[in-house]
Amino acid sequence: MSPPLADDDETRRQAWEWLRLFHSGAVKPQDAERFKRWVARSHLHAAALREAKAQWAALGPAAAELLRTNAEAAAFHARHRPRPALPRRAFLGAAAGAAAMAGVAGVAVFRPPAGLWPAAGEWGADYRTATGEQLVVDLSERVQVTLNTQTRIRRRTADGHTTSVELLAGEAAFDLPSRGRGEQAFGVVAGAGRSLAAAGRFEVRYLHDKVCVTCIEGAVRVEHPAGTRELGARQQTVYDGKSVSGVALVGGANLAAWRKGALVFTETRLSDVLDEINRYRPGRVLLMNTAARDRPVTGSFYIASLDLALAQLQHAFDLQARALPGGVIVLS
Repeated sequence: MSPPLADDDETRRQAWEWLRLFHSGAVKPQDAERFKRWVARSHLHAAALREAKAQWAALGPAAAELLRTNAEAAAFHARHRPRPALPRRAFLGAAAGAAAMAGVAGVAVFRPPAGLWPAAGEWGADYRTATGEQLVVDLSERVQVTLNTQTRIRRRTADGHTTSVELLAGEAAFDLPSRGRGEQAFGVVAGAGRSLAAAGRFEVRYLHDKVCVTCIEGAVRVEHPAGTRELGARQQTVYDGKSVSGVALVGGANLAAWRKGALVFTETRLSDVLDEINRYRPGRVLLMNTAARDRPVTGSFYIASLDLALAQLQHAFDLQARALPGGVIVLS
């Protein structure tokens, strides 16, 4: 006899919320215990989880294609006061919906399949954001950081003061107002390198083992085992574990676009555009049309209206869209 299916909409909703939490990157150690207790609460909870997993499994070849294309995404990223009691959080206006990246193999799953939760080296984050969330934190009297979606940072302190942070994953913007000469530089460690600035505004993006440092105002010194780069306003450099690029100019439209609520693309592959949209939008967009994968996209989209952006892309490239539960959309 087949196991009973969940007959309660609230239980189904909770099952999808668990999958969404695993996808968000905001899982805490205690969440694993809560998840085990939730599944063990009744046979309906376990059935609801099986249903959610089965809906993902219905993607079939699309799931395998997603895992393959994730490895290709790295090429995309060659571009571009005292701490408050409650950090200020803001959810970007991304479309609502639960997210299911992959099935949960069982109750006692602790390794992160397909990146559903942070890797072991990222558990110690002091601040983190979920999909579609931004967080503003005052690290000190003169350093403010804004965490973009799916971002994790860890403080580094000396004598009780925050002297630097480690960007474990994601993207963060740092604002350091000038207070005069002789100010100590603030550091941001990401991957194999470190960025230092005494004043100004800069951003650090760390995704798929590549780091992009962009200076918006002032000056930033990027130190890497392969060399040092001095950045001025509207300049950026990219590095990985072995090498560091030269210094490139950044167009004004691309500077801090995400802080203004927009995603800006210039001759960017469609597959890379969808990878970026997936960072902000709950759920997952899967591109199954291989002929359209490398088609260039130029334009800007509001983060608050990403489903409209997807509709525009679908029309522009003559794609067929299939909507699945959990905010999953298959483009073919």
